[in-house]
Amino acid sequence: MDLKQYLQELKKVVNIDCGTATIDGVEEVSRIFQQWYQSQNWQCDRISLGEKVGPGLLATNKTDAERYDVLLVGHMDTVFPAGTVAERPFRIEGNRAYGPGVSDMKSGLLNILWALREMDKATLERLSIGVAMNPDEETGSVHSHHWIGELAKRSRCVLVCEAARADGSLVKARKGIAGYKLAFKGVAAHAGNDPESGRSAIKAMARAVLEISDLADIAKGTTINTGVVSGGTVANIVPDHAEMLVDVRFQDNNEYARVHAAIQAYNQREFERDVKTVVQQQAQKPAMSPGEDTEKLMKIVEQAGEVEGIDVRWKSVGGGSDANHTAALGIPSLDGFGPIGAGFHSPSEYLEIDSIEPRIRLLKRVIQSL
Repeated sequence: MDLKQYLQELKKVVNIDCGTATIDGVEEVSRIFQQWYQSQNWQCDRISLGEKVGPGLLATNKTDAERYDVLLVGHMDTVFPAGTVAERPFRIEGNRAYGPGVSDMKSGLLNILWALREMDKATLERLSIGVAMNPDEETGSVHSHHWIGELAKRSRCVLVCEAARADGSLVKARKGIAGYKLAFKGVAAHAGNDPESGRSAIKAMARAVLEISDLADIAKGTTINTGVVSGGTVANIVPDHAEMLVDVRFQDNNEYARVHAAIQAYNQREFERDVKTVVQQQAQKPAMSPGEDTEKLMKIVEQAGEVEGIDVRWKSVGGGSDANHTAALGIPSLDGFGPIGAGFHSPSEYLEIDSIEPRIRLLKRVIQSL
């Protein structure tokens, strides 16, 4: 492969602000990848997923295929706000490349493209291949998971090309994710002259934080984090409003059912007298765990690694991806087929440059083995 060209293409898409809410940036990334696929004579169409997000992108080598032998999945959005590229654009230091989304997951999208660019003609004639790129994975694929799910149900297997872990491991299992907002409506009053007339929303929220934290079960891999709290206006007014954002992670979907039922039961609950609670679920991804068919797919990947001289190891991780949704549909799904990287969602995010070519070979070999 031409590593220089790869890095030039990577720089082009990394140096675009494309957080999920930066719709123009996501659209620009989609246009670039559409041009690249069309230059390879692949059918590539932009998919409208509503006005709140950028478009999805679907590429295929068989325009009339009713089913795909493999669906390759990646996302075009990042977690970073507009202006991030100006602060820390794409750069290379030694064997590492840096920049917003360099591993999560612009390089993963490029690895898909390069594996298909270098695919032999016989494989492309034999297999029906779909590539789905969505615009909102970083906010839970709320607008795209149904679209990806319908494609997955028409596919024999799904390979998600998020980055390989820092130690080179691929991903066989991911925790499920659920997100909630709890809002509290109290009664304002002067904190000095008339405090007894007030009903503190912040006091109610504090009780809720403690109670919701007790729903966690570390032994079962169920964690709960209240990551954002806000409320009140000034210190001498009893606060009449407050809200908290809660992140739930789980290895067992039955654990999700337990926690979800408990949190939903907080709706209209009074953690403090006359302070009403409103619960809103904001995101949900089921847990990804390998079944029998996925274990067979893992063997194919391991054999491909042996042929390419790449040590294939597997990991269960806490972060979610689109593989959570496809695995929950019963479709054999594996993840981590991008290059090696780490520091996701932070200014220290990096990509190991010397892992690019081997991981393209691995992905190419796995597809050829199907």
